[in-house]
Amino acid sequence: MATLVRAAVLTNYLEVAQHLGINTQAELSAVGLTRSMLQDPDQSIPVLSAVQLLEHSAASSGCQTLGLRMAESRQFSDLGAVALLLTHQATLRDVLQMTVQYRHLLNRALAIFIEEAGELVIIREEVVTDTPTPCRQATELALGVMARLCASLLGAAWRPVSVNFTHDAPQDQRIHRRVFGCDIHFGAEFNGIACPAAAFDAPNPKADPAMARYAQRFIDTLPGAHESSLVFEVRKAIYLLLPMGRATIEQIAQALGMNVRTLQRRLEDDGVNFSDLINGVRRDLVQRYMNNPSYSLARIGDLLGYSLASSFSRWFATQFGDTPANWRAVHGKPLQPPQ
Repeated sequence: MATLVRAAVLTNYLEVAQHLGINTQAELSAVGLTRSMLQDPDQSIPVLSAVQLLEHSAASSGCQTLGLRMAESRQFSDLGAVALLLTHQATLRDVLQMTVQYRHLLNRALAIFIEEAGELVIIREEVVTDTPTPCRQATELALGVMARLCASLLGAAWRPVSVNFTHDAPQDQRIHRRVFGCDIHFGAEFNGIACPAAAFDAPNPKADPAMARYAQRFIDTLPGAHESSLVFEVRKAIYLLLPMGRATIEQIAQALGMNVRTLQRRLEDDGVNFSDLINGVRRDLVQRYMNNPSYSLARIGDLLGYSLASSFSRWFATQFGDTPANWRAVHGKPLQPPQ
């Protein structure tokens, strides 16, 4: 079954695309969407259609920053009822914890992981689809919205250290500098924002605990407020933790708030096992990494959890019928599993 997201993830696509001269009718039709779907923020649409709409529109217009342009013109109120809850959290830490808790109401395909590393806090984000597909625009949209959310709450106290993207740099980075206002690293090992730990616990001047409690009670009554596919949540957790070398079943279970035996049993009830999910995510990620010329084969093997180059090569050949080096020598050949 295809993973669905709210059409709200494409809020202001029509306006931005039309400003760029994109034939929105043709682009929507190509991915099975309509204008009326996008005009109802609560309409459910396939995440793959949403991601491909952004990628195709960016390619047809030659605009490498479509997703970021959408983020730049987003309003906080576009988050719907969750916006009220986030506005009144005491600190950025609380805001992000609530964002993680209710992310399925914002964007079911979005994986978020908060990592505290000494004097830095790293907000990692990944857009996860059912099948491998380029997500450059959706990723920049997600990180752009996150940066604007943090800035709108903390004001001058929001001073990120860097923004990191796994994809390569666009020809023109002016809009990136305008939206993020910090160092921007492309070809990085993760998608995310690094900010000072001090900002993580800086007080939110707009916070009102009573309003926060009211908003949370209201959101908990909404249809689908607690719906979540365990298999998809595990896949999202693997996406985030695999490049960090932490995608063990113990770590994933802990991240999802359950013990290992419970996670194994619930996955078995859904007809899947953890090792198959790990392998599926590896196949998704290797396609992204192999198409990034700045990644060496040794680095790719490392990011996928293989400390030995020979182990990575054997796995790759099993999955795609070729060695990594041979594939790299054939430019433009799409990665496809052998028949």
